[in-house]
Amino acid sequence: MSPKYLSVEYYDAYNISFRLSNYVWSVITRWNYFEKDTVGKQYARAVDSISSNIAEGFGRYSKKDKIRFYYYSLGSVLECKDWNNKCHERSIINHEEYNYIKAKLDRLPKEINQLLQNLTFTGVSKIQMNFNRTLLVRSSELLVSGEI
Repeated sequence: MSPKYLSVEYYDAYNISFRLSNYVWSVITRWNYFEKDTVGKQYARAVDSISSNIAEGFGRYSKKDKIRFYYYSLGSVLECKDWNNKCHERSIINHEEYNYIKAKLDRLPKEINQLLQNLTFTGVSKIQMNFNRTLLVRSSELLVSGEI
């Protein structure tokens, strides 16, 4: 039995933000040059940085580092909300695109705050600890049964 390791893709905050960044990218690529150059570049960077900061925080060992990067991602969510509102007000995006993006941006702070709340003294999340405990229990069962 090969060991399984927890990855950043396990977290809803990462998955939602990753999919959102690809969605916003597909919306921005349809804009005219002026809209892409003025608003689009900054919007794309902001939305990309949400999942990037979550991934970077996940990869850090110390609790302080994890917290710092998760807070950066929260700041990027707020920046994206601002860009989304501006795009809607300026009629760059339609109402359906605006609502879809807004719904995802409204959900992300809750998901990111869950990451922050799950941090323990060791810098390892409770989810990671439970995942590792499950692996250890399963490995012990296999050892006892003689399967490994």
